[in-house]
Amino acid sequence: MFETLTAEIIAIGSELLAPDRTDTNSLWLTEQLNRHGIEVKLKTIVGDDDARLEEAIKDAVRRSKVVITTGGLGPTEDDITRKITARALGRRLLLDEQVLAEIRQRFQSFGVTMPERNSRQAMVIEDAVVLPNPNGTAPGMFIDHNGTAIVLLPGPPREMRPMFENHVAERLAGRAGSLRVVRRMLRVAGMGESAVDEKIAPIYTQYDNPVTTILFNQSEIEIHFTARGRTEKEANDTLDRLSTQIEERLGNAIFSFAGEKMEEVVGLKLSLGGYTVSVAESCTGGLLAQRLTEVPGSSKYFIEGVVTYANEAKTRALGVEPILLLEHGAVSAPVAKAMAEGIRNRAGTDFGLSITGIAGPGGGTEEKPVGTVFIALADDVKIEHRKLHLPGDRQLIRWRASQAALDLLRRRLL
Repeated sequence: MFETLTAEIIAIGSELLAPDRTDTNSLWLTEQLNRHGIEVKLKTIVGDDDARLEEAIKDAVRRSKVVITTGGLGPTEDDITRKITARALGRRLLLDEQVLAEIRQRFQSFGVTMPERNSRQAMVIEDAVVLPNPNGTAPGMFIDHNGTAIVLLPGPPREMRPMFENHVAERLAGRAGSLRVVRRMLRVAGMGESAVDEKIAPIYTQYDNPVTTILFNQSEIEIHFTARGRTEKEANDTLDRLSTQIEERLGNAIFSFAGEKMEEVVGLKLSLGGYTVSVAESCTGGLLAQRLTEVPGSSKYFIEGVVTYANEAKTRALGVEPILLLEHGAVSAPVAKAMAEGIRNRAGTDFGLSITGIAGPGGGTEEKPVGTVFIALADDVKIEHRKLHLPGDRQLIRWRASQAALDLLRRRLL
């Protein structure tokens, strides 16, 4: 129905292959391209390797109408983007005297002489449009190669982003025409990926546009929609028709309609209702309180949180009767309920929320294996609880327990 202009992004630099680095440029560029009706089909990270980069550029040019590279435009030996792109396109690299003069002037403005190696940054691919860079010494380039737009951008975000916004976005928007791409995400709690798909597949499979993708993300299910339209309104109207049907099918299991986190949704409901909450935690070690207080304005509704790992602490801080701990153990429904009621009475809040469990890796038994968690919620009407068997490592069990507790409160607030 719609012919989408497709794009690829190639992030260049061996440092991006390190385990502690994230390619944030590609994420930002994808959002910008989508706004202009250009769909990113592939992202690639390539180290400072001549052969692999040349292969990546040739493949991208063959497949896509927009190819954007980031990084590798500096003055050092490992900055190979200009050289390899020219080779991949079969074009010459030429010294641009005007660019060289601008780079030299930039150094002079700082009171230093330009190192000779920076003259490499004035080498421009044949017939490329030079993209000015007032925030650095590496100019970008825009090349029309047999109908494919090839854009070379610097790696530092403070240089890359303004260059794209001021010199690239309009050029690409003209190629995309009036087509617009709009994305939306619903978040679902309390259901598995298969269960969600079983309920909604009969609906979304009837649509070629929007495209629907279901993802499992740590403790929740994300439903992603991508719609295309001649205008942004047309694309949003298409999304509305599908998402409305899915919302009716899944009901209260959907907790987020615009990508909000669970703690943000719960915080908003507490704030709008004028309610307050306090929390008592054992196995999550304060994670529940941390998530609630990460939301700006949480001081309006979050009053107090305690972490009571030891049995004595549960008795001293929350008033949990020792007989409950003796007869049922710290990881049990009666103790979780007593913790919720205890923190509610202590803090004087509308709601008291508690978690107790075995996060592992040790401490489990045949009766209560690792991943056994009890959550409880107390208010002035009743105390309810849930017993959970959560898979995963220690960190994941703790996160999933906090998510389940927040969801219990969310559903009560509904």
